[in-house]
Amino acid sequence: MISPIIGWYFKQRVQELHTNIERSLENQDNLFAELMEKLSLTEYGRKFGIEKTTTYPSFANRIPIATFEDFLPYIERNQKGEQSLLWPGDIRWFAKSSGTTSNVSKFIPMSYEIMEHNHFEGSKEALTQFFSFYPEGKIFDGKGLLIGGTTKQSEEDHTYYFGDLSGILMVHLPAWANWKSTPDVSVATLESWEEKLEKMVQIIKDENVTSVSGVPTWTAVVMQRVLEVTGKKNILEVWPNFELFIHGGVNFEPYREQFRALLPSDNVKYVETYNASEGFFGVQYQANRNELVLLTHLGIFFEFYPANEAPSVENLVPLSDVKTGINYAVVISSVGGLWRYIIGDTIQFHSLNPFTFKITGRTKLFINAFGEELVIENAETAISIACREMDAIVTDYTAAPIYLDQSDEAGHEWLIEFSKAPENLDAFVSLLDKELQNTNDDYKSKRKGDMLMKMPKVTAVPALTFHEWLKSKGKLGGQNKVPRLSNDRKIIEEIKSMMGL
Repeated sequence: MISPIIGWYFKQRVQELHTNIERSLENQDNLFAELMEKLSLTEYGRKFGIEKTTTYPSFANRIPIATFEDFLPYIERNQKGEQSLLWPGDIRWFAKSSGTTSNVSKFIPMSYEIMEHNHFEGSKEALTQFFSFYPEGKIFDGKGLLIGGTTKQSEEDHTYYFGDLSGILMVHLPAWANWKSTPDVSVATLESWEEKLEKMVQIIKDENVTSVSGVPTWTAVVMQRVLEVTGKKNILEVWPNFELFIHGGVNFEPYREQFRALLPSDNVKYVETYNASEGFFGVQYQANRNELVLLTHLGIFFEFYPANEAPSVENLVPLSDVKTGINYAVVISSVGGLWRYIIGDTIQFHSLNPFTFKITGRTKLFINAFGEELVIENAETAISIACREMDAIVTDYTAAPIYLDQSDEAGHEWLIEFSKAPENLDAFVSLLDKELQNTNDDYKSKRKGDMLMKMPKVTAVPALTFHEWLKSKGKLGGQNKVPRLSNDRKIIEEIKSMMGL
């Protein structure tokens, strides 16, 4: 009896969500006033003279644009027990950001408000959109698959807890969500990915799984292992009532064909989200289109600056001043205690009523060694088309420049792991290069006549290559992912060295 009630609850939220989408600017104005009241009660706010009545122009002139390194001294003090530094209240949990595979991890403060009013509410809005698109959905007749990270207590003084965002949220799941999920949180948050995978599979293969929410890379790994254990050909033979995949974290296009093979039915629906350790920012706007809509009522105040410029007081604008067709870097102030924080993502608005957009990449995830300005969106589009045309499926990849001081043939080098390799790799490379030129005029001009940049050098690497590299970094599972584009060769050389190349 409870499952229909949960479904009814989400259907009732549809109109409220749509109203909030229509009132985006009003939401932001109201939120800004609330945030100033909170900021005025913190050491950070007092340092810059913030009061409860501070206006946006005054805020913009007083509060500096910040990176994680700017907040690090406050966060380290917070982890030692000091409070009300960045947010007025106790913060005991920190999300260990996996947006980078560098040796220096980011610990994002997780206030009660950012968990309850942003991350959990954002997840609810994703389910609300699903029922808005498909009112007859029956996902609560079964269970949702949990694929989470880990959590730990600090070893030195035990004053705080940290872990992957997914692991932290699972620890704080409301009772109804825990009841409708599988496996148990104690298994879903195991530290060892290999142990967790095997224990998970033994449990979930016999469950009535109807939905999953997660990063495509790790979701595919779990599903493939389920097929290996059960001997079935596709996931619908194991879970015939499977209905919904809520995905985010990476561009889904390179994985679309892989999931069509895993879930070969038009009855399986997909809902995209835009979330990170810093917050839940957006959700798919329409059922059959991949634009996202900005969620302005979840405790995140948004600002933007042109991604091709350095951020400054002069070029940073609030949501009310954005325009379509401009590639913006995203800056947030949040109920998690991050103030004018550059999250590293770039987006481009497609409409302003409502505020729909596409994620175009990362401020640091691009290749611009020769003026080609190749962003992740270009790479994802090109590799998706090449896979479709060549009947190939890519599991993962990374690319980096080949500089002239390393070779007399400058260009780009790609390491690609296929779950279904193209019959002719050379033809695949040619098509990839062609589509990169079609999607990026700067790349095209640098490739013209093979004068500056040569044809991409592509190596098909064995299965589990990227898995092993992530393992070597202690970053298996959770939200961890391989950086797709790099301006230096550190990552690609590490992987080649691991392979003996």
